Amino acid sequence: MTIAVGTNAPDFTLKTQDDKEWKLSAHKGKNVVLLWYPLDWSPTCEKENCKISTQPVLEGADTVVVGLSRDSVWSHKAWKKAFNIKHDLLADPMLDVSKSYGMQHPKVPFISQRATVIVDKQGKVAFVAVQEKTGDERDWAPIQAALKTLK
Repeated sequence: MTIAVGTNAPDFTLKTQDDKEWKLSAHKGKNVVLLWYPLDWSPTCEKENCKISTQPVLEGADTVVVGLSRDSVWSHKAWKKAFNIKHDLLADPMLDVSKSYGMQHPKVPFISQRATVIVDKQGKVAFVAVQEKTGDERDWAPIQAALKTLK
């Protein structure tokens, strides 16, 4: 079951592409955009992550954006370098965090869904959207609108 808006976001620690620990609770006081995507090196995932890096799609002084997938730290590192991706990519190889947020793909359980969760400055889930079709790019407008409502 997908995590519900208004609930406390489960804290987690995952490794970044640089093999450094990234902990959600360390970003309390900022709005955190968690962008789940199925796999590095896939066309829609590449398009989205590059868009975030080159266009002001999810910008904000108090906003932290991270991508999450089951790919390894090493895959993330190579992919980030190859496409000049600016935000951190978090490795969730066993899908533990994906499962805790209800983001494991129901039809393809070895990947996550393409989904967005915004965790507000107090650590509560403020927004959730799951792409119906995993191959389609996510709709940025509701995500941007949700971020604008957060103080």
